[in-house]
This record gives sequence, C-alpha cells and structure tokens, in this order.
Amino acid sequence: MYTKAIDLRELYDSTRGRVAQRILRQHIRALWPNVAGLRMLGLGYAVPYMKPFLGEAERIAALMPSHQGAIFWPPDDKGLVSMCAEGELPIETNSVDRLLIVHGLQGYESLDAVLRESWRVLSGQGRLMIVVPNRAGVWARVDSTPFGYGTPYSVGQVKQHLKDYLFVPENTVRALFVPPTSSRLVLTTAPVWEKLGPKFMSAFAGVNIIEASKQLYAGTMVGAVSHAPAHAQRRRIAQAGPLSREG
Repeated sequence: MYTKAIDLRELYDSTRGRVAQRILRQHIRALWPNVAGLRMLGLGYAVPYMKPFLGEAERIAALMPSHQGAIFWPPDDKGLVSMCAEGELPIETNSVDRLLIVHGLQGYESLDAVLRESWRVLSGQGRLMIVVPNRAGVWARVDSTPFGYGTPYSVGQVKQHLKDYLFVPENTVRALFVPPTSSRLVLTTAPVWEKLGPKFMSAFAGVNIIEASKQLYAGTMVGAVSHAPAHAQRRRIAQAGPLSREG
C-alpha cells in the first residue's frame, strides 16, 4: 500500500508526527553535522527532515515518487520538489553529495531500484542515509503514524542490500523509542525514552537509520545492473536544475 504525500503531511502535522520529526532530525543532524558547500537530495518524503539544511547546503532538492504524488515545498519559498519514477532519478550521474531517503522504499523491488539509482547519482565521496520503519518496532504497526505504512526492515536486511549494490554501511542508529500513543503526557517524555532506549530496548526502536558510503573499487554492481529493467538500462539521464553541474 502506497502512502500519498498529502497523507504523510497530515501525519506529520499530528502530535505524534511532530515528535517523530523532532527526534529524527536530531539523529540525522548528528550524522551530518555540516553540509556547507554540498549538494543534497531528498528522496521519497524526506522534506520534514531537510528544512534544517536549507541555506547551508550549496544546492538542495527533493524528489517524490510519482505513485506517491508531491506537495509544494518549502511553503514560503520557491519550490524545490519534483516527481519522478523511483528507478529513474532525473539527476546527473555523480552529482549528489548527500542523499536522504525517507518514506521512499515500498518493498524489496523498490529497494533494489532505489539503491541502483542512488549509487549512480552519488559522487565518489557521497553519503547515503536511509530511514526505514523497524520490523520489530511498534511504530510500524500503527497506521496513524508516519511509519505505519510501507515495508519495515531490519538493520541486517538493509545492510545486505547496501552491500549488494556496492555501498559500505558506515553508521547505524536505532531511534524513536517512545510509544506511538496519542497521549501528550507520554509524548512529552520522548527525550527520556530516546536516551534509555538504545541501552535497554534497542531491538524495538521505531525506525532504523543506516548511513553508507559509495564503494568505488569495483566497476560493476553484481546482481544490480544485470537485473535492471531494459528501459532503465537504455534511458537517457535528464539533468535536474537544482543539482546539475551546469548553471
């Protein structure tokens, strides 16, 4: 089941959504403390986590899959969002320094297509960060949360796929330990849950955050390019203005 962008926006406007956004922003910023002079791309529905980087990154853009639809963002500035096919990103090869994927993986076929394209668009020193619902977490089981839709993954599953597509997993963070309740009283204790969770209930985190670098010493993605659909192998790459090397 695909979640529409407008539905995700409404979920993030809820109290639970705002709590999740605040917590995950802190973790993402801790992994990427400085993006000055870098080109940053968000894929899926990553815009709730990209606002802190506006004005810091050299260039920033967001792509939303066509099946998900798109919303205008940022609301008080010129639009930086475009729609795309998840297996055909309209971005120049080797042009992205930081790629953040949130709500962009709807299943294993989707994961393969996204990782194949991610490897292509990332620069040699680029970094990929994937935020996915945790299979053992409660947030993936509650539809009224931003992470209640799509396919949940374990850390091991994501890491294995990253390796298959020539990425090197670098950092793993388990986050969002507060229960996805509607109780404001419980949600106000989220910082306590986030501090104690990694020590006492790591396996039950709401989401898994995995950061990876691009492996460069192998020239062919074994099991990736060979499995790419014919149209993806022969398509022409469109240059998207926000991240193109020209202009």
